[in-house]
Amino acid sequence: MKNAEVPNQGSSDNRLRNEIGHGRVIAENAGEIWHWGSPAGKRRWSRRVEMLTSHISPGMSVLELGCGTGYYTRELEKTGALITAIDISPDLLNIASSTISSHNVTFRVNNAYAMDFDNELFDTVIGISVLHHLDIEKALSEVYRVVKTGGIVKFSEPNMLNPQIALERNVPALRKMMHNSPDETAFFKWEIRNLLLKAGFKKVSVTPFDFLHPAVPAPLVPFVARLTESLEQIPVLQEIAGSLYIQAKK
Repeated sequence: MKNAEVPNQGSSDNRLRNEIGHGRVIAENAGEIWHWGSPAGKRRWSRRVEMLTSHISPGMSVLELGCGTGYYTRELEKTGALITAIDISPDLLNIASSTISSHNVTFRVNNAYAMDFDNELFDTVIGISVLHHLDIEKALSEVYRVVKTGGIVKFSEPNMLNPQIALERNVPALRKMMHNSPDETAFFKWEIRNLLLKAGFKKVSVTPFDFLHPAVPAPLVPFVARLTESLEQIPVLQEIAGSLYIQAKK
């Protein structure tokens, strides 16, 4: 896929237009903005890859929602599954498709609210930090439609109970400083769980995790990672971890 075109947005959806514009602004520095390149960021990233990919086997049909510049797509490619990676941003997708060329990966510009896929097409739908950019009810309705009966969905999303996340999402100056898009938010555990159930999913599990900050200096990462993973096991403290690990079944 080269030189992707802006998709048909349907009705006048300012949120979609904002995300397309945001993708254009951050495209060249997306990895730095998303903090995946630091030593601690790489540790955080590897955990997410393991969590979201553990159920995938060769030959499965996988939809990656909001693939961005292809960070996670590179890991999905290694599973031997058949990957369809979509994003609303042509600018981000052009970078992804220019750096990943594989027979088992297809990139497509697609609107998560009105995906041009048949019903029950995918064995699983996954995504890292994508749902909080979307109109969540519209997106979950479409995810439910395109995943097969019995299929698994997995996402990692920011936790609104985390103090830093709450400040970033609710203080305008911090939103701008952290390069947040105009509409992106975060989720409370009970909120996203109820929305998944409302969309029709069952066996919904939402687990807070990850206290490791991407700015932790490299020499301290092993020690701090072990410490913070221990903190995740403390029931009350766990609730303010930085991210939510979301799993559900159709």
